[in-house]
Amino acid sequence: MFGFSDETYIDIASGNGGHGSVSFRREKYVPKGGPDGGDGGKGGDVIFVVKKNLRTLQHLKTQRVFRAQHGQPGRGARRHGSDGGNIEIPVPPGTLIKDKDTGQILKDLTNETSWLFISGGKGGKGNWHFRSSKRQAPRYAQPGIEGIELRVHIELRIIADIGFVGFPNAGKSSLLNFLTNANSKVADYPFTTKIPHLGVFTYDDRDIILADIPGIIEGASQGAGLGYTFLRHISRTEILAFLVDVSDDRFESAFTTLQAELETYSAELARKQRVLVPTKIDVPDTEDNVTKLKSLYPDEYICPISVYTGEGIPELRRVFRKLLSEVPENSFNEDLSVQNDDRAEKDREV
Repeated sequence: MFGFSDETYIDIASGNGGHGSVSFRREKYVPKGGPDGGDGGKGGDVIFVVKKNLRTLQHLKTQRVFRAQHGQPGRGARRHGSDGGNIEIPVPPGTLIKDKDTGQILKDLTNETSWLFISGGKGGKGNWHFRSSKRQAPRYAQPGIEGIELRVHIELRIIADIGFVGFPNAGKSSLLNFLTNANSKVADYPFTTKIPHLGVFTYDDRDIILADIPGIIEGASQGAGLGYTFLRHISRTEILAFLVDVSDDRFESAFTTLQAELETYSAELARKQRVLVPTKIDVPDTEDNVTKLKSLYPDEYICPISVYTGEGIPELRRVFRKLLSEVPENSFNEDLSVQNDDRAEKDREV
């Protein structure tokens, strides 16, 4: 995954419940004391905890097995066995927990802080519970209930307010670096950006999260280039910013091609709020190209910029803020998670 871990499989297990105790009182002058076996302790739970400082699933690549502690058995004198300790699995915001076989989403942790996934097994009852007038010396106790073991598919979908979409070298990383302190790599060769980068800038007292999605090329929705690998991350962005290099010979068709790739992957992506951003307008003889784009796409928000000179950047900030004000908070397209489950196997092969 080019150093960016956005999916993995892990094995998890909740703790077994402790066995109940078979015990009898041993008191002086009471040769046949009654039953006093205590209950077993409960097994530990498996809990997913969302950590805002995490950005990838790399930590789950190095530790793939998570087991909660078992409950301890009960003891005499009605002493209860200690409960097993819980196991907490840290994950970044935007994490999906999926069934490993069907791809069904078990839980979307986008708006959660923690989630109890599997409860530990219940402890068994000691023989003290089974005494009666007819059964004064029960010699059995309940076994503890076993915990649950399973493997799950963990997938990360980046959460951002604005997602930058464009061909390689359209200026996505440069714009992200200009607006934030993301410090993503910039160079003049294709696929400089091989992993999604995030950055934050503040406008009108609102923190706006930006995501630089690696370059999409024609055929990306069918697996070409790097774009297909990261297309799913766009599903968690509110607004799409289409960056088009107006110094490139393909400037006229770039926006249409990008739109077609997104729509092929998911119709929902193509319907997101968007802004068309012609870039590199500081390059000589690009003014006419910007004018042509405006005539080709009269219904689009169009905001030409130059990261080199800063021209158009203040207006772009205002456009971002305006578009976000029109989108309800936490309005991520959950349907994308379901309708693209059939692509899971292709994603893993790329």
